[in-house]
Amino acid sequence: QVQLVESGGDLVQPGGSLRLSCAASGFTFSRYAMKWYRQAPGKERELVARITDTGGRTNYADSVKGRFTISRDNAKNTVYLQMNSLKPEDTAVYYCNARDVYNGYTLWGQGTQVTVSS
Repeated sequence: QVQLVESGGDLVQPGGSLRLSCAASGFTFSRYAMKWYRQAPGKERELVARITDTGGRTNYADSVKGRFTISRDNAKNTVYLQMNSLKPEDTAVYYCNARDVYNGYTLWGQGTQVTVSS
């Protein structure tokens, strides 16, 4: 079955850390560029971070630069988002996105909730 499954969301205090995981199955993971998006209540979905199919290049939204790190393990078919120094404004549902670099086919995960609150 072709799918992306996110995990690792939780309730965390401001200043804390979380690591999100997105496990891919049913397709050739190494062909896909990967992205993390997030959507807060009442707001549009926004791109947080992205990584190329080889993992050789990454990009971040200005709001998370220096605090979040995206990485991937192609042997484990998994992409990660390490989130440090979390702020209440990071509260959102975080979604994993995969795009085939050859044909543009796109997949989405179901999302994982991150809540930053004291």
